[in-house]
Amino acid sequence: MFLLILAFFGLTPEYRLTLFTQIHEMVFHGQGGYDYYTIYNMPIWLRNFTFNKIKEHYENQNQEQKKAEASWTNKQGIPKPPVAPTGKRASYK
Repeated sequence: MFLLILAFFGLTPEYRLTLFTQIHEMVFHGQGGYDYYTIYNMPIWLRNFTFNKIKEHYENQNQEQKKAEASWTNKQGIPKPPVAPTGKRASYK
């Protein structure tokens, strides 16, 4: 019926999904630094750059967290925080 459906210069469903996912991630993980309209109206190169920087930040943060957690593990594999107890232990009878 409509032969010119693909001639419309709109966003493809795949691109729309990518765009809105990227906007959501930047608003959610941007810690209040960005709002929807600012990101939606950003130039594509700037939005991609900002998205990749936020992604890099959280990947580095996760790596540091994993390193810290690995240092907390004792020989039995039970995680423990690096806290030295002070005072007497309570005895439970």
